[in-house]
Amino acid sequence: MAQTDEDPVLTTSEAAQLLGVAISTAQIWMESGALAAWKTPGGHRRVRLSAVRELQLQHSAAAPDGSIVDSDSAAQVAATLPGQALLDTPPEEAFDRLARLAAQVTDCPMALVTVLAPQRQWFKARVGLDLAETPRAWAFCDQAVETGEACEVVDTALDPRFAANPLVTGAPHVRFYAGVALEDAQGRRFGTLCVMDRDPRRLRGREMRALRELAAIATEEAARRGGAG
Repeated sequence: MAQTDEDPVLTTSEAAQLLGVAISTAQIWMESGALAAWKTPGGHRRVRLSAVRELQLQHSAAAPDGSIVDSDSAAQVAATLPGQALLDTPPEEAFDRLARLAAQVTDCPMALVTVLAPQRQWFKARVGLDLAETPRAWAFCDQAVETGEACEVVDTALDPRFAANPLVTGAPHVRFYAGVALEDAQGRRFGTLCVMDRDPRRLRGREMRALRELAAIATEEAARRGGAG
């Protein structure tokens, strides 16, 4: 997008400064679509000054100088987005343990606690996977989140929904997936507890029941984080 004097392009830091919020809060607003933004080819977020001004007008807590001074405003916006209380937070043993247990009880080499944002899938906990996040378009867990039902894909290479997924065609070469949706304190689905394997397979009844039980615990843990994650 071309730079203009009338409507200059701002960095995330510059936008956050104008809005009077932390950079992480500005990033959440950009991810959610609350603040219209885009990414450069190098992966850096950019936003127009006009978009910042529009967001300022939407908040009754705006100060005379245009900054958002209400310390609760950032939390209020984040709270409207399922899972945002967990997004980009540091690792926590409670979630790490649940991912490890999910891998163990299903005998799967990979397990994740996922949080979905509009443009990406972020991993709160992970076992057997180096990636910290993927584009949202790569997310297997959309199906479970959309329906609220456990999703099991016996062979991703034979499923037209996933056969061309980069996680299937390339490393880590996922051939099996099973996930159970997680909910926040308001009952909104935001991600999954899921397990994956590099070989086609099917979970046994007791393994699926165990995965559901662990997902229920993960949901309880998530609901304690500010009531929104």
